[in-house]
Amino acid sequence: MSLSRAEMQRLVESRAGQRCEYCGMHQALQGAAFHVEHIVPSSLGGTDTLENLAYACPGCNLKKSNRLMAADPVTGTAVRLLHPRLDRWDEHLAWQGYTLRGLAPIGRTLIAAFDLNHERRCRILQAEALFGLFPRP
Repeated sequence: MSLSRAEMQRLVESRAGQRCEYCGMHQALQGAAFHVEHIVPSSLGGTDTLENLAYACPGCNLKKSNRLMAADPVTGTAVRLLHPRLDRWDEHLAWQGYTLRGLAPIGRTLIAAFDLNHERRCRILQAEALFGLFPRP
């Protein structure tokens, strides 16, 4: 039995705990709706299966676009972006106050490629803390 688009959206959102699966930001304080995005983009052969769908804030989804790789800011080599179904977020990223620190090349690359420590994002995370939504569990 195939799921409707609305059912798929609810499942992806619920699985993510209403958080962006890339940056960890909670949807509750965002002005724009989060997106169900293809981890492996459709343009690169990605499917519409639950295993290939992630919940992403608009900023992360737009930064990701149809990319699977980006340059590691330390080595300059191409590194695959975080894959929410294959990678454990906390093995690649850690909170240092309201900023993220890369624990491995995938984390460093994600932070740089998606500009995850932008001042505006840090302010939103401070607001999340006031509502008990920070840090990401």
